[in-house]
Amino acid sequence: MNPLALFAGLVGFFAVALGAFGAHGLDGRLSAEAHGWWETATFYALTHAVAALALSLNDLPPLRRAGWAFVLGTVIFGGSLYAMALGAPRWFGMITPLGGLSLLAGWALVIITGLRKR
Repeated sequence: MNPLALFAGLVGFFAVALGAFGAHGLDGRLSAEAHGWWETATFYALTHAVAALALSLNDLPPLRRAGWAFVLGTVIFGGSLYAMALGAPRWFGMITPLGGLSLLAGWALVIITGLRKR
C-alpha cells in the first residue's frame, strides 16, 4: 500500500465532493466572500491532490515529503477556508496561512530536489 497515494486520492475525492456540494447544495446560501473561500479551498485541494499523487509515484524521500506537505497543507488551508465559509469564527483565518506555508514548503522541496538532481 502507498499511503501517500491513498491520502492524495482522499484529498482529491473530497475536493470534488465538496466542490459539487458548494456549487449545488450551498448555492445561494453563502455570501460572495464565503463562496470565494469555498472555491479557493476546492481549487487548491484539487491541484495539490494531483501533485501529491504524482509525487507518490516517486521513490525520492524529499519528493515524498513534498507530497505529504501538500496533503497536510491542503487539509489545514482548505479546511480552515471551508470552516469559515460555513460560519466558523473569523479568527479561523489565522490558521489558513499555516496550511499555505506547508504548501510552499512542499513546492520548495520539489525545487530543491530538482536542483540537486541535475
